[in-house]
Amino acid sequence: MDIMNKTKQVRDEERKWHMLSVGEILSIFKVDAEGLTVDEAAGRLEEYGHNELATRKSTPAVLIFLRQFLNPLVYILIAASIVKFVVGGVMDASVILAVIMVMAIIGFIQEARAEKAMDALKQLAAPKAKVKRAGKVEMVPSEEVVPGDILMLESGDKIPADARIIEASSLKVNESILTGESVPVDKHVDKVSADASVADRKDLLYMGTAVSYGRAVAVVVATGMATEMGKIASALKEVKSEKTPLQRSIHVLGKWMIVVAVAIVIILKIIGISKGLGWVDIFMLAVAAVVAAIPEGLPAVVTVVLAVGMRMMAKRNAIIRKLVAVETLGSTTVICTDKTGTLTMNQMAVKRLWHNAQMTEVGDQTIELSDGDGLKMLLEIGVLCNDATLKNENNASVIIGDPTEGAFLTVGAKAGLEKGELDKLFPRISEIPFQSEKQYMATLHQKENKRLAYVKGSPEKILSFSALDDASRALISEAVNSMAKDAMRVLALAYCELPASKDNLTEEDLAGKLTFVGLAGMIDPPRPEAIESVKLCKEAGIRVVMVTGDNKLTAEAIAKEIGIPTEEVLTGVDVEKMNDQELAVKVKTVSVFARIEPLHKLKIVNAIKKLGNIVAMTGDGVNDAPALEAADIGIAMGITGTDVAKEASDMVLADDNFASIVAAVEEGRVIFNRLRNAVLFLLTTCFGELFALILCVLFTGKAPLLPIQILWINLVTGALIAIPLGLEPRVGNELQFPPRHPKVGLIYPGMVMRIAYLASALSVGVFLIFAWSLERFSIEEARTIVFCSIVVFEWLVAFNIRSDEITIFKLGVFKNTALIKAVAIAVVLQLVVVYAGFAQPLFNSVALKHIEWLIALLPGVTIFAVETLRKVVMPKLFSAGKWKPRKIVM
Repeated sequence: MDIMNKTKQVRDEERKWHMLSVGEILSIFKVDAEGLTVDEAAGRLEEYGHNELATRKSTPAVLIFLRQFLNPLVYILIAASIVKFVVGGVMDASVILAVIMVMAIIGFIQEARAEKAMDALKQLAAPKAKVKRAGKVEMVPSEEVVPGDILMLESGDKIPADARIIEASSLKVNESILTGESVPVDKHVDKVSADASVADRKDLLYMGTAVSYGRAVAVVVATGMATEMGKIASALKEVKSEKTPLQRSIHVLGKWMIVVAVAIVIILKIIGISKGLGWVDIFMLAVAAVVAAIPEGLPAVVTVVLAVGMRMMAKRNAIIRKLVAVETLGSTTVICTDKTGTLTMNQMAVKRLWHNAQMTEVGDQTIELSDGDGLKMLLEIGVLCNDATLKNENNASVIIGDPTEGAFLTVGAKAGLEKGELDKLFPRISEIPFQSEKQYMATLHQKENKRLAYVKGSPEKILSFSALDDASRALISEAVNSMAKDAMRVLALAYCELPASKDNLTEEDLAGKLTFVGLAGMIDPPRPEAIESVKLCKEAGIRVVMVTGDNKLTAEAIAKEIGIPTEEVLTGVDVEKMNDQELAVKVKTVSVFARIEPLHKLKIVNAIKKLGNIVAMTGDGVNDAPALEAADIGIAMGITGTDVAKEASDMVLADDNFASIVAAVEEGRVIFNRLRNAVLFLLTTCFGELFALILCVLFTGKAPLLPIQILWINLVTGALIAIPLGLEPRVGNELQFPPRHPKVGLIYPGMVMRIAYLASALSVGVFLIFAWSLERFSIEEARTIVFCSIVVFEWLVAFNIRSDEITIFKLGVFKNTALIKAVAIAVVLQLVVVYAGFAQPLFNSVALKHIEWLIALLPGVTIFAVETLRKVVMPKLFSAGKWKPRKIVM
């Protein structure tokens, strides 16, 4: 009932609280400065419901676990294990079931972890709230706060509900989790325009954000699901998870393997009847066919390759939370990224200084100063009229305090002006702290036998305090506009001399008496590695889209510097006005979105996905959670990211660096190529066994292999060698090609042709060996020779499968050391199966002579030689690059 009541709040009026005056707000909620009475609060709690976020109904753990078995490949494995139990192959069946359970447990852990995003969101609510009721201030549980309650807030308080400010004193609020703004924003009482975005509604406070400085009195206008945080919770509930490209590929592969297994069983049944075989023999042939058709080692190989990929990505600062995300990264076609901290340094830096009518560009180099230099006075004011500190931690400078003030300390240090030394030389006597309504800060210092007031603030305010002629004002305004066009935050600096007896600084001491010194333009600069990474993305066919809560000018300036197209920039207001179809048209060409609100990100991601793209989305705030859930790859920031963002993501960046995303995409492409190699290897063996089974039964009336031997080939030898194939070292050119089309899965036409060619060659070789051996040896001996010939084929073909085009000798025979070790182990195990007394009865094998081993070597060695020659003569015959899918609309 509570949830229904919450939606009953005046949703049609929620967007205009910011444009109403304090009097109008109090009138609507029928409350005065004394607050609600106890009875009124109780009545509104009944009417509107508790102030809490609703969560989607969680799926029981049992159902999450059972859901892991809803996969065609699993159906086949279960069917095979049942058949093996029926015919007495308990060991075979047990191994297959163990593989299924491992798959299910891994899938369960990953899916259960993904359910936690909503739980993390609820933890953001303030446990207690200070409200004024019936003239008395009291602490109440935050879930009992109701619309119309008067909140009493001060520095450090977490805001329990959305509220309209009715009184404020030097109020700053950290809204980063909601808007993405990294710096606390100034708040005030004055109403703002109707079309102001969430980030620009300076007269409103939002649930889950925190007071950084000052104090306020505010009236609650929305609680629970009617708040901005509630909208995010609603969006999270509505986001539906989709299968990744890899999951879809394996699902399709499973379906096809079912079709193939059924078709082969029917064919063998027909052949068996035509050969006059008994029903028991036909049934055993069918069991052998089913076991041969299923790549039993595939689930284990995929899991291991992805898990190893997770470890490799972690070394490159990309922490993978969901296993399948490892591969999906490789097919990414669009990266939607935040600006602050990801593309930029997330720290303000002074880039330009203006003094004596000259503009100075500030770089990494040392700044040379001289006595009497106006530049020295400019930097001295910036360092002394400053409450921040600069500390050295782990050989890096760390700013403690406001980022803007920290920028002055950093540029001062480049000129040799250290704050600690200057404070000792020119001690502070008095100050006027910064207040948003005053727009300046001033400090009084003792300098030799004089007392100087140093002032910094907005150019407009400092100019109003300065004695300047019109020409000078015009020149300064021109410099301010020049910096502002490049999206810089501009501060003016000035000073005045006061009587030596002056101890208490007031605004009257400054007005009309300041000597204007200069301007400082600062910006959060782009990361150098981000510029290179965006360039790499272009080469790799990946489009980078900036989606930021920052203003349009700043977004455009950073985008230009980094290399993101800025022909057209859309704002949150523009996105709000568009329907889904209109936005889908715009996202084809627009690469910069500014002043974006929480749910706009979700709308943008969905529009890009509808064009057929695989979308990676970065985020750090609560506002990003729905978009992170909806994106094919949700990427949370490890340093600045909230728990909500991390729980909603597929991947966490340990260093918050865009370059790490590109590294992860590269690794994802490498992993996909490795998986393709492993699948090619396993399917080649499976189909080789199937074709051989049909040929041998058709022409000899006997099966060349027993089910236990097939299971050994597929699950032990096959998986043992396929896993190292999934560890193949990267070539290094993975980002020089466009991403594969999302509809192109693990298997492509060229790969099917290569499987058919290799499997056919193997099956013909096996058939000839089996037919020849039957005439000369016992059935057990003939089957052992065939058994060993297929295993030898696996050893040799593994080296050939490492590349579609490049021979093993160019790749480097010993480059994949894991494969060398695996083949060595496989050789030992095969010798144990053939010669060990305890193993021979289990596998119906007999000891082979030297001549029989030479016969067994023939198919593998011949195919290895032919395939090597093919790569020299026709290297592109089966290449993935030859099979180009339709182009995605970018």
